[in-house]
Amino acid sequence: MSHSTASVVVIGAGPYGLSTAAHLRSRGLSVRVFGAPMASWSEKMPAGMLLKSPPSASSLSAPQPGFTLDAYTRAAGEGRLGEHEQVPVELFVRYGLWFMRQLVPGVEDVRVRTVDRQAGGGFRLKLASGEGLTVSAVVVASGLTGFAHVPEALADVVPDGPSARGPVSHTSHHTDLTGFAGRRVLVVGAGQSAQENAALLHEAGAQVRMLIRGSGLNFGASPGPGPHWQPDTPVGRSWALYGFVHRAAAFRYLPAAARLWLVREVLGPCGAWWLRPRVEHRFPVLAGQRITGAVLSGDGVEVSSTSRTVTSYRLEADHVMVGTGYRVHLEALDFLSPELRAGLLRTGGFPRLDAGLGSSVPGLYFTGLPAAGSFGPVLRFVCGTRFASPRLASAVEAYCASAA
Repeated sequence: MSHSTASVVVIGAGPYGLSTAAHLRSRGLSVRVFGAPMASWSEKMPAGMLLKSPPSASSLSAPQPGFTLDAYTRAAGEGRLGEHEQVPVELFVRYGLWFMRQLVPGVEDVRVRTVDRQAGGGFRLKLASGEGLTVSAVVVASGLTGFAHVPEALADVVPDGPSARGPVSHTSHHTDLTGFAGRRVLVVGAGQSAQENAALLHEAGAQVRMLIRGSGLNFGASPGPGPHWQPDTPVGRSWALYGFVHRAAAFRYLPAAARLWLVREVLGPCGAWWLRPRVEHRFPVLAGQRITGAVLSGDGVEVSSTSRTVTSYRLEADHVMVGTGYRVHLEALDFLSPELRAGLLRTGGFPRLDAGLGSSVPGLYFTGLPAAGSFGPVLRFVCGTRFASPRLASAVEAYCASAA
């Protein structure tokens, strides 16, 4: 096994990983980035999907101007997007790869097998390539990998786990929905992912039904002038959202229970305003339902549900697609050694982070969704890179200097 050293390793090459690496390199740190570039966007989202965020909120964070989504469309000769136009996922992937080539060249599409603490400080890494690596600091920016949530009643039907080819899947398992044409598909969930996949399935010729826990589907407000007393933000118009976006550093001082509730509920199950005409009255939506059981039936699944009014259903489907979001639990990050994970203080399933996004294990940092438990719901969105990346890079620079 070959062995090498570096100051910092970033695990993940999506928006948060690339943004963080760009800021770290701008500070002169020796940084290696591992992961398939933009893989969660190119390999876990269906063709034709549109980002929920507008163009102005869909740029990665760079240490200098000139690397926004708009700058890419101008440089690449692609049509520039208007303020309220939607961003196709294919365009966003091309932008992310351009950002990488400009600011983070040399990303290594290699899997990190293990990360463990080293006696005397720092970390030992083993890569799938066989290389060993010693580093001062590690940044976990692995995105949503491992956090897909499937209700227990549905997970029990598939002992080998949900998958795109099995009877039960998660929305993150699909890049092409055209194969569902003519099939009965039950979509579970009421958020953006569930609604948009249901719309794409319907438009691909599938027989779609949605099963949701709430009383009905919710949609965001259409763009345009709102009440003058409410400021606009990249994720919506309100004073509360303004606070989450522009005062994210203060979020960690709220009581833990309040933080967990806000991360779960703020901008919760809701579709973008432009989804309404593609969803409403297009297919049946069974509201107020809780799944009580599921069994395999022939080549499909039979799902039982009930409601507070004791309205119950037995729904037969050729396939069940779950869009119930993601839940952070550190056990899913199996590249972190059991000893390392055991040393992480947590708030709910989230790592407890300091002001610089550092965990209770010195030198180990988290960004993106795992950081939302400390810094709020803005870390669920691409625009959160503007807050997290420069702050994390500053903290890592200081840590590496003190460890030298």
